[in-house]
Amino acid sequence: MNGTFQFFNPAAKVTITHGHLPHWDQAESTYFITWRTADSIPRDIWLRWREERDAWLLAHDIHPGSKDWRFDLEMLDEAARDDFRRFARALEKELDACHGDCVLRDPRMARLIAAALHHFDGDRYLLGDYVVMPNHVHVLVGGLHRGAMLKQVESWKKWTALQINRALNRHGRLWQDESFDHLVRNEASFQKFRTYIAKNPASVCLKPSEYFLWQRPPS
Repeated sequence: MNGTFQFFNPAAKVTITHGHLPHWDQAESTYFITWRTADSIPRDIWLRWREERDAWLLAHDIHPGSKDWRFDLEMLDEAARDDFRRFARALEKELDACHGDCVLRDPRMARLIAAALHHFDGDRYLLGDYVVMPNHVHVLVGGLHRGAMLKQVESWKKWTALQINRALNRHGRLWQDESFDHLVRNEASFQKFRTYIAKNPASVCLKPSEYFLWQRPPS
């Protein structure tokens, strides 16, 4: 496992594999990933957000149902990518409103997520900074191609859902099916995501007991 974070290089080799659909990968990529509890956004707000985002993608010749739509988005020019970021900002605003039961506010539940994130650090991936908010998680992770990253996120979600539901004596879906990832393009973008993670709790006035923040020490 490479001990440094690598960033997307549009000029470097991109591997295309074929299953039901073409799949685009670049080895050793770094991602900013968000996933959220199933009750974190009211359904009407979520549906409107999805409709507006999908309409934007279609207007830019990107099919939102494609497995590779995020890669296609990365191929757009900077102005278009910057315009698309308003959807991420709108989503983050709703997440930070702390809708739902906010079960991750419980320090015990946050520690379960932390344990899952650290479990394969240095083996399967390179774990970067992360924060466990009351109803969502932000994490930086490197050393993965997109397919491996998606499988790892699903593994984190599956294991933590089982553990948290068991700890709280509850049943049913904990996490929203869809997760969100951004391919980190360069060092400046990486530092911007680190800053966002660090400041997210204070931006919504959370007490130290209401979130779990971890920052990777300098290598």
